[in-house]
Amino acid sequence: DALFIRETTRLDHHTYRMAKRAEHEGLVVIDDPQSILRCTNKVYLHALLAARGVPAPEGLLLSRDDLANLPRKIAELEFPMVLKIPDGAFSKGVVKINSLDELRQEASRLFASSALLLLQEWLPTDFDWRVGILDGEVLFASRYYMARGHWQIYDHSRQKVRSGGFTTHPPAEVPKAVIKAALKATRLIGDGLYGVDLKQIGERVVVIEVNDNPNLDAGVEDAHLGAALYARVMDV
Repeated sequence: DALFIRETTRLDHHTYRMAKRAEHEGLVVIDDPQSILRCTNKVYLHALLAARGVPAPEGLLLSRDDLANLPRKIAELEFPMVLKIPDGAFSKGVVKINSLDELRQEASRLFASSALLLLQEWLPTDFDWRVGILDGEVLFASRYYMARGHWQIYDHSRQKVRSGGFTTHPPAEVPKAVIKAALKATRLIGDGLYGVDLKQIGERVVVIEVNDNPNLDAGVEDAHLGAALYARVMDV
């Protein structure tokens, strides 16, 4: 009757091929192929959010040709910045940039595996909001805290990957601007299961990305709804 994918999705991957096959066979599919296509590309998401007026970090796209003219290209941005590959996940392929020389070095390294890169303003916060949305309705709302002594939720700088803590909240307790931005972003993607990552800096709320395959871990995202969270997923 349905295919429910619980593995990190990628385009050149069996998850995408199985989603395409299941959709062709008429099954209900989460994550559906269109959502995988749209969510796994940060470059596409950046352009989509900007075109539709969804609040997002200031930034621009870089191609290999831009390496020769970086000072002019980034004239309106300030260091530090964040440089991302289009298809990174779990904080991989995301680098903090503190200077022009560092940007040249890291961009040259990342261009070896990607034709485009996304350069955005750095927005330091103690935590990211993750709003889970299913079929156009809020399913859960969690705070994911940065790894201790690190600026990301996942710290890959050591042999063992570390991550920060979490708290899960009733959606009614989440700032309305956070919920509004998350719902607006997912309407551009589809009606599946999404995890929207957002940052809140004072009154400003920005969408960092929309994930097509958000975690649903026992004791974390289900801390508020409990077993009812899984029942809601199966009902859809």
